[in-house]
Amino acid sequence: MRRDLRCTDNATLAQALATCDAVYVAFVFDTTILDALPRDDRRVAFIHDSVGELATTLDEAGGALLVRHGDPAAEIPSLAKSLDVQAVFAGRDYEPAAVTRDRSVARALEDLGIAFEVVKDQVIFEASEILTAQGEPYSVFTPYQRAWLKQVRPVDLAPHGRQADRRHLAVPPGGKERFPSLASMGFEISDARRMTLPAGESGARQLLDDFLPRMAHYHERRDYPAVRGPSYLSVHLRFGTISVRTLAREAHAAMLRGGEAGSGAQTWLSELIWREFYFMILHHHPGVVARAFKPAYDAIEWASGKAADADFQAWCEGRTGYPLVDAAMRQINQTGYMHNRLRMVTASFLVKDLGIDWRRGEAYFARALNDFDLAANNGGWQWAASTGCDAQPYFRIFNPVTQSEKFDPQGRFIRKYVPELAKLPDKALHAPWRADPQTRLDAQVELGRDYPAPRVAHDVARKETLARYAVVKSPAASNMRDEDVNADG
Repeated sequence: MRRDLRCTDNATLAQALATCDAVYVAFVFDTTILDALPRDDRRVAFIHDSVGELATTLDEAGGALLVRHGDPAAEIPSLAKSLDVQAVFAGRDYEPAAVTRDRSVARALEDLGIAFEVVKDQVIFEASEILTAQGEPYSVFTPYQRAWLKQVRPVDLAPHGRQADRRHLAVPPGGKERFPSLASMGFEISDARRMTLPAGESGARQLLDDFLPRMAHYHERRDYPAVRGPSYLSVHLRFGTISVRTLAREAHAAMLRGGEAGSGAQTWLSELIWREFYFMILHHHPGVVARAFKPAYDAIEWASGKAADADFQAWCEGRTGYPLVDAAMRQINQTGYMHNRLRMVTASFLVKDLGIDWRRGEAYFARALNDFDLAANNGGWQWAASTGCDAQPYFRIFNPVTQSEKFDPQGRFIRKYVPELAKLPDKALHAPWRADPQTRLDAQVELGRDYPAPRVAHDVARKETLARYAVVKSPAASNMRDEDVNADG
């Protein structure tokens, strides 16, 4: 078990149970990942809770979960040898480091005469299953999505495995083992640091049941951070406590039924397809981990030096002087979650208002996000920076004030995370520096004391960004005008 911490609709487990007379189930707390994390990382607690529920489920089904703490490149071959198995099954992973790890495991198992089989489970379509008419991978989302929708069939979304197959689950010769504590692995996560989301398969099912009645309005509500619009299932999808087939099946069925629920379901399914698109991009272009998808944009000269470092730190801490940006950054710092609309707004602000390299923001999100996924995080940041898979050119620049006015009009989200501005009237809340002095005085907001003045003027920063990108702009972009796109939305 890796990114598939569930027994229900687990393609890898189903294939092992259908193929083998006896199946041992294992999970490795991977020290090559964990050792670099802070000792109070809330994601580790979520994984630990989810693995604990998985162990209970397997126990009730007559099996057991073998848990190890170490480097899987050594632990899995050692465990396979000690159990005298003929094959090891695992869900296919697409991240470059995971691909390298799996090759190492495969070689070690081959030396032992043990087969290594990887199974598609994280996605509906992977690698080269969806290609252009010329047999090439897509580089723009919309045509990829059309091809995805045209190709998908009921069998692609069908669940894997049956409850009866669990009769092949096996318990190790030495009996069931003790489940390790977080403390025994060097972690101490307080209740305040834990995710508020329920963990495990049961937690994922609870969230899905809550979302399904709301899915019809997803397209109308998803952009408003103060509204309960999203499914909040991204962290469960990330760690596989629910299968992508389950989610896509619900969305696809509702979309085909049409009617009132159709638009919301179609938009939500589109988000799941974006996830697969970025997995595909990472598979075919692993270099995007360190470089721009559009190579020309690696020539951009990003802001650097002490001033840029100070700007970056202010962005990280939610002290930019732009309330919506600051509220979003405080949300991620406090909870590990950030609303999808705000991920775009904050990323655009870092790159196109502060002029800071997108890779610095990507790395910060990787440390902070509960649902961090390399493919999606990289794809989202490169989209925001206009260096990635985006049909629109570089002069799409989010205006943090108009975004605030449009998507948090009453300031409910801002007031929650930037309480020092709570007494400002709605009209003044989105750009406090524009409010007349008496309004700020009445609200007990003194710029520079109670809340920072803006670190940059958006209109000035926008011009600087256009000049920075114009040096390396693509031929397609050079033939377009600002009014051809929503350049400052």
